[in-house]
Amino acid sequence: MPKTKMPFPVLLALTLGPALAIGTTLWVVSDMVPTCSITEIQRLPSPDGLLDLVTFTRTCGDTPDNMQAALVPQGEQVPYEAASFVSVLAEVDLEPEWMTNAQIEINLPEDAEILRRDDTVAGVAVTYR
Repeated sequence: MPKTKMPFPVLLALTLGPALAIGTTLWVVSDMVPTCSITEIQRLPSPDGLLDLVTFTRTCGDTPDNMQAALVPQGEQVPYEAASFVSVLAEVDLEPEWMTNAQIEINLPEDAEILRRDDTVAGVAVTYR
């Protein structure tokens, strides 16, 4: 069987066509996914300086007002995928406070919808008032 060469324009179309289609699809889909942003409200270092108690809002597209809290290593930013240990569907002051290295207190408003409320986080007990 004789070898036949593929014409350059055909080769170009067979390689660039799919690459262009995939790139365009990824570009369109990425515009549909809302971008999330975290706005830090308050940061309190633990008494021993190892952890920071951070309250923040997470906004993804048209998400409603919310307030969350997480523990992060001292001085580090709250990562976008951070799991908060408390999440309230309202923009309120949680009034966080370190009682000891092993206990924190958080204020939860009575009239707000509570989405998450963990009793411990990273070995630290959480008391809600």
